[in-house]
Amino acid sequence: MRILASHDYQPGGLEAALEFLKRTRSELRSLRHVRLWKDRYAVIDVNKDAFEIRGIGYEHPDIVPLLRAVNAAFNPETVHNPPPGEYKEYDTGRRHAWAEDRVM
Repeated sequence: MRILASHDYQPGGLEAALEFLKRTRSELRSLRHVRLWKDRYAVIDVNKDAFEIRGIGYEHPDIVPLLRAVNAAFNPETVHNPPPGEYKEYDTGRRHAWAEDRVM
């Protein structure tokens, strides 16, 4: 995995981290995976190029909006649990069904 860009997360800096994701998104190809460590978040594309946010991990509550920003397929209730290995990995590209949010 080759890191193209990185951002240091500061407490209360969710907006800056989301802006970093928006800015750097155009530098990667189609997104494939998100990896979460205890203190790091990495988004990896099909060419194994990546960008990362250091200082935030699966234990932090602000990780949920960051995962949603890249359409990661994860369970918000269990994302904060420790992984069985070194890191957690989620696929990206989750899609919502048409009219999922409509009430009939």
